[in-house]
Amino acid sequence: MRKLEAGEAIPAWSLPLTPTTIVSTAIATRDWQDVHHDRDIAQAAGSKDIFMNILTSNGLVEKYVADWVGHDCELKGIAIRLGAPAHPYDTLTFTGEVTEVADGVATIAVTGSVSLGAHVTGTVKVAVA
Repeated sequence: MRKLEAGEAIPAWSLPLTPTTIVSTAIATRDWQDVHHDRDIAQAAGSKDIFMNILTSNGLVEKYVADWVGHDCELKGIAIRLGAPAHPYDTLTFTGEVTEVADGVATIAVTGSVSLGAHVTGTVKVAVA
């Protein structure tokens, strides 16, 4: 695991969003809500298209941090808030920064943005050596 310091930026990571990505990750997280896999129902509910579910967004935030810190990291907590929907044919781009290192825990601020704005914002806390 790498040594973390406050102010350190995490390199950006982008994920092209396809209908298959959005539908398959909803199914993989056992989220059967129809707005994540049925365009007609999503549009009838006022959405432009199907959209990514919160469980997938949470998992991608964790992946983004763990890929950078190291997969042997010990996660101490994740707190996220959803914003703009993540629709197919868009790109979800993650950025992050270590905001604090104290008492053996690093706090990392993460934002995942799509063309409509911030899709997910939050913090990830990881144990540091």
